Amino acid sequence: MAKIVIGKSNMSRRRRSNIIDKAQRMERMRTCVHALLNRPWIIKERDSELYYWIKDQYPQLREWFLEYTGFSIIITKTIAKLDKAPVEALPWMGFQDFKEPLDYAFFTFSLWYLEGKTEFDQFLLTNMVEEVRDHMTEQGMLVDWKDYYHRLSMARALKKLKNLGILQSVDGEESAWAHDSSKNVLYECSSHSRYILRKFPQELTAYRTIEELGEITLYPDTDEGVSKRRKHRVYRRFLLEPVVHDKQWKDDDLYYVLTQRHSIMEQMNNMLGWEGRRYQEGLIFFHPELTAESELFPTLSSISDLALLVIGEIRRFRYDSELSSANNGTLRISKSEMEHLLIRLHEHYKEYWNKEHRDAKSHQLAAWVFEHLTEWGFGVWEDKNYFLLYPIAGRWIAEYISQEIEI
Repeated sequence: MAKIVIGKSNMSRRRRSNIIDKAQRMERMRTCVHALLNRPWIIKERDSELYYWIKDQYPQLREWFLEYTGFSIIITKTIAKLDKAPVEALPWMGFQDFKEPLDYAFFTFSLWYLEGKTEFDQFLLTNMVEEVRDHMTEQGMLVDWKDYYHRLSMARALKKLKNLGILQSVDGEESAWAHDSSKNVLYECSSHSRYILRKFPQELTAYRTIEELGEITLYPDTDEGVSKRRKHRVYRRFLLEPVVHDKQWKDDDLYYVLTQRHSIMEQMNNMLGWEGRRYQEGLIFFHPELTAESELFPTLSSISDLALLVIGEIRRFRYDSELSSANNGTLRISKSEMEHLLIRLHEHYKEYWNKEHRDAKSHQLAAWVFEHLTEWGFGVWEDKNYFLLYPIAGRWIAEYISQEIEI
């Protein structure tokens, strides 16, 4: 009979292991990169696993972003954020739920108000809006909270602050105040407000042009500084814009893209999983798989379906050769030509369209398609009547098909 020793187990213990293989680590790295690029920030309370992935891989992430973009990573006890800024500020980069410039003004002055608050401070909406109004009046801006549209604009700004995790409503909703100024809301402040605005490498008074505000770091006035600024500029545009054509680069930037394209494609593939292809119109990157972090073309919106139909129709038939060609494969299409094309597509495919698109007038459909193509870098307005469709649009073609599903 075996002697039993108290406190000693005959069963081998299984230890927890946090060891992951190289492929898993790279996959986590890419997940972190996509999240940092596409989210304002990662809040630990909302996504603790991703927050700790970023924190664990901070040295590698920090080194790559500083080397290739100049962006810096901020990690606090509650958030992880990539301090980023575009080279070219495009309309779609703003808050999509904002409708007026005044929304941005109220958003900014609300941040000014929150600078005097600390974490978990509570305050009433009525106190906040009075101080914001007084401060804006001192700056020469007229604010009238008796005006329903001013209240509605402020409500949109407050809602955005809540979505970002900067504010939390303890009691009440700003939408009720927007409809009735006698209503009130009790808010609680988080510690995130001081990190929402990006850091500038020098005092704002030192800047003289809007373009200078796009600089994310100070570069020495040397050949090395010029080279680093160019490198950062190229990578920042590839990372933050859907497509950049050769003709959209400055001469020195284009030279870098042409001579370093293999290195650029390798870095993008390693860190983001993107596949790069060199075409006549430029170096284009594609994401081989769907991702929850970034919106890809074609989007899930039905307007992408219409845009694909238009692109496919033009590619197959050149619209009965009525479209005129501009330089480098670019096609010039007028508003009326787009409307006629959509009328033809409506006749053939309206049963597949949603009610809004089926019932819309041709000029409204054309405006939506033009806007969508512009946002995705597929074209630009030459003037108020003619739209230039870039050759990149010809890389896509789509059509509706009937498919029987076996049950």
